[in-house]
Amino acid sequence: MTVTRLDAPRLRARVAELADLLIDAVDDGASLGFLAPLERASAEHWWRERAAGVTAGHLAVWVAEDGGRVVGTVGLAFPDKPNSRHRAELVKLMVHRDARGKGLGRTLLTAAEESAVAAGVTLLHLDTETDSPAEHLYRTAGWTRAGVIPDYAASPAGVLRPTTLYYKQVAVG
Repeated sequence: MTVTRLDAPRLRARVAELADLLIDAVDDGASLGFLAPLERASAEHWWRERAAGVTAGHLAVWVAEDGGRVVGTVGLAFPDKPNSRHRAELVKLMVHRDARGKGLGRTLLTAAEESAVAAGVTLLHLDTETDSPAEHLYRTAGWTRAGVIPDYAASPAGVLRPTTLYYKQVAVG
């Protein structure tokens, strides 16, 4: 298992595999901003659009590979405002159903956290569907629950669900 940060050309080259991963996650009920069934063209288009953010430095994307196959991803979104350059948002942490239970989510999370510290980020934040399996990962990785927003986003099935906000201070001073 290897974890690699993608530049924009490598992200574009992996669009089909990243789309497979996104479709798998949505089909499995992950609340990632998409409704099921997610069409391949839409998933590929969404990933292609991320390349501009990577080029501009507003987004960092990592992939986890097993035998050359993309089985996980995570991103960090960096704000563009001067008063918020100390923080980043953890986005789209996904692990393919076939690769779960092997610590890959934690490996991806650690890669993003370590990269954030190296970039001078001191505060990370995220939102995740309340009572989702991801909450266990974040809690056990030292993230702090900040609160719950009711009816925040529709699940892939279209049902409004609450989201829980988390933050983590990753470096002091």
